[in-house]
Amino acid sequence: MRNFILMLCLLMMAACASTQRQPLAPELIGKAELIGKVSAGMPAIDTTTSIYELPVQAGVTYQDVVDSLKSVSEGLNFVNPANFPIGEHLKKRGIDPQGVKEVHSFCSLSLGAEIMLDHPEFLVFAPCRIAIYEKPDAQQKLKLFIALARPTFDLKSIKNPTARAQIAAQELETILLTIMYKASKGDL
Repeated sequence: MRNFILMLCLLMMAACASTQRQPLAPELIGKAELIGKVSAGMPAIDTTTSIYELPVQAGVTYQDVVDSLKSVSEGLNFVNPANFPIGEHLKKRGIDPQGVKEVHSFCSLSLGAEIMLDHPEFLVFAPCRIAIYEKPDAQQKLKLFIALARPTFDLKSIKNPTARAQIAAQELETILLTIMYKASKGDL
């Protein structure tokens, strides 16, 4: 089944690879910091780390976040090929996960193809990951967070990324940040 899903993702990526993107201005390629764009109200991106983290708003439940991730990502033509409930696996091994701990994977077949066709080694970062977890706040009470492994930061591991890959990674990150932000508010 897993091989079937991977094969389906690869076939869909190939089918979507011809999608055209808005090019970066030539004067910006290789000069500006390559990062996604955040919406108004979101914290700035820390360019020194791959992790972009948002606290989930008060009153928004874990299930609200999961439902929002699914709804918003599907509306933006992203697929969610796999989820890894790390907390549940820890429990089965007799380890207290100390709250929610899971990873959801997301794939934009057209944007991913634009990066991977130019740089197949970028597959080590695919699909994109959004984590949902709880960790103690200042009062040692568990608080729900959502975080992204940023594709533009991952692209720094590729030597001489093409302009097409840079544009796709930036667009991919921007869309994932939007999905996260909506999920952190429980938006559908």
